[in-house]
Parts: sequence; structure tokens; C-alpha cells
Amino acid sequence: MEESEKEAIREASKEASHEFKTLVNTQDLDSLKQSQLIILGRLQDSNAVLSHFNDYSEHCYSEVSNDFSRNTRLLKSMKTDLDYIFQKLRSMKAKILATYPDAFPDDSKSELLDQRPDLETP
Repeated sequence: MEESEKEAIREASKEASHEFKTLVNTQDLDSLKQSQLIILGRLQDSNAVLSHFNDYSEHCYSEVSNDFSRNTRLLKSMKTDLDYIFQKLRSMKAKILATYPDAFPDDSKSELLDQRPDLETP
């Protein structure tokens, strides 16, 4: 390519870029850029706050997870023990009723022996 052709291409590109620049208002671009920077700053702040909260939550969870597991096992054990106790009470009451039919008032018969709600059904 000759120098004159290169110069012509260079001039055409300058003219095209100048036309593109006139299509967009520089104040609008600056305003848009400023808005983007403000939003970026807010998002970075929010990200920092959420990261801190996640770290704090992880720390709190690690502190209470062992206690929660231990208490869950304890409650399950207590439920098993209470179920066993109520089963024994029902069988003792049935034996007493068989031996002494008038030992308990009439309103405490078989349907009313266990009025606990069943917590395991949904």
C-alpha cells in the first residue's frame, strides 16, 4: 500500500470515529460511568457485609452444633424412656383392672389411658 492510501484510510477512520463521538453525548457517558462506579461501590460493600455475616454464621454454627447434636440425642433417649414407662404403666393398669375391676373410675377405661398426642405423625 502506498502512503497516500494509508493516509486516506487514516482520515476515513478519524472521520468515522468523529461521527460516532457526535452520536453519543459525553455528559451522558460520564453520568452513566459515575452511576456504574456508585453501583460497583455499593455491591462491593454489600459483598463485604455478606462475607462477614457468613463468617460470623459459620462461627456461631460451629459453637452450637455440638450442643444441638447432644441435646437431640438426649431428647430421643428421653422419648424412648418415656414410651417404655407409659407402656409399663398401661400394662400395670390393665393387670390391676383385670384383678380389681372397680379399682379405677369408669371414665379412665382403655380409650382414655394414653391421651398424649403422637408427635411423630405429620
